[in-house]
Amino acid sequence: MRMGRSFCSVGVLIGTLLFAFSLTPSLLPRSYQLQGLLSGCSFAAGYGIGVFLRWLWVYMGLPPFSLLVERLTKWSAAAICGVVVAIFLWKASEWQNSIRLPMGLEPVETGRPLEVGGIAFAVFFVILMVARLFSLIRTVSSGRMKRHIPPRIANVLGVAVAAILFFSVVDGVVFRYGLRAADTSFRQLDALIQTDLARPADPLKTGSEASLVNWNELGRMGRRFVGEGPTGRDISAFTGRQAEEPLRVYVGLNSAETHAERARLALAEMIRVGAFDREIVVLVTPTGTGWIDPAAMDTLEYLHDGDIASVAVQYSYLTSWLSLLIEPGYGAETARAIFAEVYRYWSSLPDNARPRLYLHGLSLGALNSDLSVDLFDIVGDPFQGALWSGPPYSTPTWRRAMDDRQPGSPAWLPRFGDGSVIRFTNQHDRLDDGFAQWGPMRIVYLQYGSDPVTFFQPSSIYREPDWMSGERAPDVSPALRWTPVVTLLQLGLDMALATTTPIGFGHVYAPEDYIDAWISLTEPDGWQENDVARLKDHFADRPRPEGAD
Repeated sequence: MRMGRSFCSVGVLIGTLLFAFSLTPSLLPRSYQLQGLLSGCSFAAGYGIGVFLRWLWVYMGLPPFSLLVERLTKWSAAAICGVVVAIFLWKASEWQNSIRLPMGLEPVETGRPLEVGGIAFAVFFVILMVARLFSLIRTVSSGRMKRHIPPRIANVLGVAVAAILFFSVVDGVVFRYGLRAADTSFRQLDALIQTDLARPADPLKTGSEASLVNWNELGRMGRRFVGEGPTGRDISAFTGRQAEEPLRVYVGLNSAETHAERARLALAEMIRVGAFDREIVVLVTPTGTGWIDPAAMDTLEYLHDGDIASVAVQYSYLTSWLSLLIEPGYGAETARAIFAEVYRYWSSLPDNARPRLYLHGLSLGALNSDLSVDLFDIVGDPFQGALWSGPPYSTPTWRRAMDDRQPGSPAWLPRFGDGSVIRFTNQHDRLDDGFAQWGPMRIVYLQYGSDPVTFFQPSSIYREPDWMSGERAPDVSPALRWTPVVTLLQLGLDMALATTTPIGFGHVYAPEDYIDAWISLTEPDGWQENDVARLKDHFADRPRPEGAD
């Protein structure tokens, strides 16, 4: 009873409204457990806003409401909030189905309001207890200091003491030990030798006895990349043409001490296997774990009859979001080192005797690949292009193209300039949609409207993102609406769920979409429309790729 009287009524009312709006759809579907977590955090955020507003009212010396006005306002607002919550809970399953059905998922029959409410209350209670512990530490600290210094200075110092103490606990216990455990776990997983992958016997394979790179030092993702790609025989069986054995070079995190040494080792291995004698060389920047999406590279190797050499250097074994948290610049350093080594060698070759050079990266790999090169440094001798899929919202070149897109083009599929340098595409091939002729360097961004990694925006806490206004992307719920604070929490949760969607939605990119992008970039010979359709069908039958990061 005493605790109930201690609640801030303004905070409860605002929290209730944010709880209701958290039930509205975002980019990806949510289970009732995650909905409860989101709703609890939303209620806590609204409650915190209400507490702050009440404090600000008192601090500014504004007159309090009369008891009658306060009671009437409170009961009226409570009734309105109750009606809003009831309506939103009733609509919750319909909203979730507006996301699930376009993705080919089974509809849900109910939003499970009791379970959502129970989980939300538990989450809010935990957050409230932590906040009250913070307040208690602040009060005790400032109370003791008031005996010796002015009250307002003591209050400020009390907040500082509580903040420093909480930061020390979070940084020293949660992050240090939690991330150390994660680091150890991912390190052990990366070192795991797969029993289904034998060391290659072909001397042109990275990790073979003739290779400069040790098979056991490639890492789990490196061994998969080298050992699981299509063979020349596989490609020939499909196309009916003679195909070469694709070359795949990979250098693991444990293959050398520094990123510069790993980059030099990668170039030496490329030269050893004859990578620069191929039609195309692709410089691939992997995701945080070192994973490379097979949908991207396998399709390109089929399109060019195996006459492809690809190279990648691992920079981490943590998932992408942990890599961003712990070592945000490390991947970029590695990407710059390998680009500098490969580009220096490639640009020294005669123009008529060198392969076409392309860059590729997915997710964090797209960001680091973009950061690997300053376009002004290579404008005199440009490489041929780049395919960047699912670029994170902070990717510099992507950000500039989005901000400077043609007026009237949607943010989820923008048009930049005349399309001679940069083009965007999604599940529906739009790469030849009335653009000018391609220039000497081509950049394609493959992005889905439902990908929260690409369309997360920190500013959505107070401002509606551009991609929410006007026409919606075909894979985005028409019922999605912007709500201050809540939308940021929704998109944050969506980022954590980004790779849980079916292929072709969210952050899981489909082989057929890569095929359209590679055709536009590289213009392979000998492919008619029916051949392309057959290739798409061939890859559509494949299972969802393992290791998506």
